[in-house]
Amino acid sequence: MNLIENIREALKSVQVNILRTILTGAIIAIGISSLVGMLTAIDGIKSQIAESFSGLGANTFDVRNKGFSGGRAIQDGKEEKTYPKLSFREVQDFKQEYSSIGISTVETTVSRAAEIKRGSETTNPNTRIRGVDENYLSIKAIKLEEGRNFSNLEIRYGNNVCIIGKEIQETLFESNEDPINQKISFFGKPYTIVGVLEKQGGVGQDQGADRQVLIPIENAARLDQRGVFNYNVTAVASGPERIDYEMGQAIGMMRKIRQDRVTAENSFDLTKSQSVAESLEEVAGYLRIGGFGIGFITLLGASIGLMNIMLVSVTERTREIGIRKALGATPLRIRQQFLIEAIMICVLGGIFGVILGIAIGNVIANAIGPGGFLVPWLWMFIAFIICIVVGLLSGYFPAFKASKLDPIESLRYE
Repeated sequence: MNLIENIREALKSVQVNILRTILTGAIIAIGISSLVGMLTAIDGIKSQIAESFSGLGANTFDVRNKGFSGGRAIQDGKEEKTYPKLSFREVQDFKQEYSSIGISTVETTVSRAAEIKRGSETTNPNTRIRGVDENYLSIKAIKLEEGRNFSNLEIRYGNNVCIIGKEIQETLFESNEDPINQKISFFGKPYTIVGVLEKQGGVGQDQGADRQVLIPIENAARLDQRGVFNYNVTAVASGPERIDYEMGQAIGMMRKIRQDRVTAENSFDLTKSQSVAESLEEVAGYLRIGGFGIGFITLLGASIGLMNIMLVSVTERTREIGIRKALGATPLRIRQQFLIEAIMICVLGGIFGVILGIAIGNVIANAIGPGGFLVPWLWMFIAFIICIVVGLLSGYFPAFKASKLDPIESLRYE
């Protein structure tokens, strides 16, 4: 009785006891589908969230002053060489040159404590004025509730136009008033409102995102009479896998603009904005651990059920085992037959479980947010490995029991 014959006998046993095979395979299928389904759903949701939040830092990097504020860069508690701040023209030149790779935005904070007026209405003197360009809203994933973004001409010529936060609108305008094309004033100059930002909220009492006014970056630069503004650039990479390469290109561009010597270090800081991506991956990792744990518990129950059914099968086929031993079958061949049978049942259940799990996982992921169809090849491979291991573990004890049966006593078994 060789291995090929054992496989044939296992297949014949599966076919003869088709109802038992289906019920046993269903136990394994439920365990595998719960494992693959949860992990597929987690990966699907993660990819959708990563796509939605890519504008908030997953694919971006920042170019800033050395030490983030200019002046002396501090490292290891020691003051180092003094570096001049990035000028407005330098960051504009960088934006122009980087446009051959992708988009970028230049922004600066004009004031953190400004007072906005409209007629007799005045805001508290804690409004933030920020100079931005036409790419700022899209790169920072900020949406408009009303109105429009700055036009290229308004950015180029620095017109007196602005986009206001929701809190500014609620403070200066009545609920039935349309703020678009209305005028407000700050720094003694009138500005025409062209857009209103969506309400963004904040943490605790910090509602700064709704208490800001955006103006064209060229207009902001004209307000920088003493050259004290800090200009920052946020550039978007074409993909997470290319961010390091494109950061290297950006460094070369800025060094050329800043005329840094070949042997000198960078006179600016360039940092990867990966906090969102790292946090997302960390959360997804915890979810995977939880999903794998729940799936493992389900599979543990399924393996116990399979072992019980295989033990019943050994008892039912005692006389068959006795005949095989009487005809010369060794204990090894008897063990092989029952182990192959257990593995076949597990693999059949695993195939159905993987298909069901992929379907369930994608349905859950797409119910939370529309996205593509995800096929988790890694989890499919792991699921089949688990099926074989479960089959071996669940089938070994019944197979060992069958191989130890006495042939004479087995033939007498009623």
